Amino acid sequence: MTAIVLQARIDSTRLPGKALLNIEDKPILFHVMDALNHVKADERILACSEDSFSAFEPIAMECGFKIFAGPKEDVLERYCQVIRKYSIDRVIRATGDNPFVFADSAEVINNEAVSLNADYAGYLNLPYGAGVESVAASALLLAAKDANAFEREHVCPYLYNNPAKFKVHRPEAPAHWRFPDIRLTIDTQEDFERAKDLYKVLKDTPQKYNGVKIINAYKEFHKNKNPTETQKYGEIV
Repeated sequence: MTAIVLQARIDSTRLPGKALLNIEDKPILFHVMDALNHVKADERILACSEDSFSAFEPIAMECGFKIFAGPKEDVLERYCQVIRKYSIDRVIRATGDNPFVFADSAEVINNEAVSLNADYAGYLNLPYGAGVESVAASALLLAAKDANAFEREHVCPYLYNNPAKFKVHRPEAPAHWRFPDIRLTIDTQEDFERAKDLYKVLKDTPQKYNGVKIINAYKEFHKNKNPTETQKYGEIV
């Protein structure tokens, strides 16, 4: 079984309570799950910290996600607990600060991971905040035995930093998605303000969780504010 497992927590040092901040009258966390609902999977689970459960539960229910509460700092163990509870074979890992995740690229990288039987797969040089990781559940369970504190907090570094132990697939993103200088994640107040403006451009766009559509909207948003940005990112088709 393949499951989208979205990690999220309610507190944030740089942008307190960011998961519940609204973009167009819906919390950021809602927009992340809405995007992930356009990615094929057998199950969808919001894996949150225990102190986030009560605030996140109604949002998860609205989006059709199951919700699971686990350790706050040991996020790798949180994933392992989800894997055991739901008998998952493959995890599509996503994070709660990325409302502009590319649904189409998520499906493609997951399909590549499955076809290659990769323990870990993720594109390099997507816009920051656009990607997911496809991970074999067995690899995460194995990583949990030896990972250090940093690796446990960030979940996947133990896998891709140990290619002798795991089959790792980290290709360059296809050219139409390869814009590493574009920042789509929400981590600061500046990111949040940009996200609100970007969503205004995107909200009435068909297939608004398509990667090229998001890149085009980002370019449109910057066109009048900074002409050098338009020149930098060029025309996209």
